[in-house]
Amino acid sequence: MKIKNKIAIVTGASSGIGLSTAKLLTEKGAKVALVARSKEKLTKLSKTLKNSLVVQADMSNEIDVKKMIKKVYKHYGRIDILINNAGQGYDASITDINISTFRKVFDLDLVGPIVAMQQAILLMRKQKQGVIVNISSGTALMYLPNMGAYSSLKRALAQISLTAREELKNKNISVGVVYPYITDTDFEKNTIKHHKQIEEENDNIPHPPDSADYVAKKILQAITTEKAEIFAHDWMKNLS
Repeated sequence: MKIKNKIAIVTGASSGIGLSTAKLLTEKGAKVALVARSKEKLTKLSKTLKNSLVVQADMSNEIDVKKMIKKVYKHYGRIDILINNAGQGYDASITDINISTFRKVFDLDLVGPIVAMQQAILLMRKQKQGVIVNISSGTALMYLPNMGAYSSLKRALAQISLTAREELKNKNISVGVVYPYITDTDFEKNTIKHHKQIEEENDNIPHPPDSADYVAKKILQAITTEKAEIFAHDWMKNLS
């Protein structure tokens, strides 16, 4: 899909990968709906992005997600691109997973994107066009100790995305997945961790982190090529 003059939704747009993606899409001529919980951060960002729209929403809340899609559609009259980027990490061994915490992360990392997809697809079918890109994780391709909770949700998101792609292939609606590597953002800082030991173990990484701008370019590639899967690095393709 060509980016210029398209209407794009970016969730988790207040920081990190979402912020870089919103900026890049605007540079390419898209009109971007900025979605996150922090209205203050979004308002400040919106002043720097032409034709952008601020939509405060908690992506773990089904009602919020539905209202968000309606607000964007009412403002712009269409939705061409949906980037499901909002999410939070959760590190814990299988025996230490707090079920209440896991349910909250489950709602944000998996249920929220599904609800957004459902609502957007209804509109994209009427438009007979659309692109959805869901941001998974390189951890979804691996079996890492203490990351089973988070990686399972990101693997499920990838599976749902690729299944939706198959279901919608004759509707001119493309669904794809991006697998980022470790990225230099506040994501790790905001990750829920049960033990300090987990933080120390996660410090040992084989490759240096990518920048948020680098991952944003991969998301742009996913939109323009409409490929099923985009990996942050080619070596990641051999992990699954």
